[in-house]
Amino acid sequence: MMYESRLPLAETELAVITSFSPCKESIKRGRLIPVSNADRARPTLLFLHGWHDNAASFDVLFEPLAARFNLVAVDWPGHGLSAHRQTDNYYYFMDYVDDLAQIVQSLSSQNLMLVGHSLGALVAAAYAGAFPESVTGLVLIEGLAPLHESAGLAAKRLRQGIESRTKRRQRQPAELKLDSFQAALSVRCRVNGLTPEQLRPLVQRATWTDGQHWYWRHDDKLRCDSLFRMTEEQVKALMRHIECPVLSVIGEKGFSSLKESDAGLSWLKQAEQIVIPGGHHCHLDSPRLVCDQILLLSSKINKLV
Repeated sequence: MMYESRLPLAETELAVITSFSPCKESIKRGRLIPVSNADRARPTLLFLHGWHDNAASFDVLFEPLAARFNLVAVDWPGHGLSAHRQTDNYYYFMDYVDDLAQIVQSLSSQNLMLVGHSLGALVAAAYAGAFPESVTGLVLIEGLAPLHESAGLAAKRLRQGIESRTKRRQRQPAELKLDSFQAALSVRCRVNGLTPEQLRPLVQRATWTDGQHWYWRHDDKLRCDSLFRMTEEQVKALMRHIECPVLSVIGEKGFSSLKESDAGLSWLKQAEQIVIPGGHHCHLDSPRLVCDQILLLSSKINKLV
């Protein structure tokens, strides 16, 4: 059984799924603590989803892992059931790292592993570099080091980002209407190359209906380009501060660039990379393999502690 909660952060509120019943009084104070004392001693897996996804993208992993861990999965701001950021906030990457720092502070676990997919993997890596003492292990699915580019592209990046905001402001605001839930599901299946069964939980959490039409919940500002990216030198320095074991999981048909030397694996102190069947959402294509690898990494970490 999974539990739905609302976790208040300093400037926003996140929708959270947990495998344990959280203490209602504690969560009002921004603390995500299990009611049961027995649950409080268990290690925690914190799931961080990708861009335009939500916490339900990990739904298929919950049951196999719930017997060994406290599971926590969040909807990033502007995604799923979480609140949108304020109108003048365009989802700067480092703000996700700040969100994650607040989420980690809300947890009572002293044994925390982060499981991130795509954007969630990049945020997890950045956080673990800044706060290496807070994380015992990283599982990075189809994502590795934060995106980086040459300093010479700074002017182009800034212009492109500002122009994307300008275009959004000039567009006539209108919500995309879909005739049915099935239509929304079909869109995601076509975009992601996955089956309706694989994506149904994610799309259910990503949409709402007024009784006649269906609409996407995500914030339209998420489509705007970033104004800034770190350089390779900056990202490399951040990744080299990660102390915990790291498992990089990539799909056979996923981002092949994650195998390249500048993707970030070689910058880590303790890391290995595996390739599993599937595409960018390989944890949905091969959930059993991903669960087995999480359990294996946890076992290795516990032997080291």
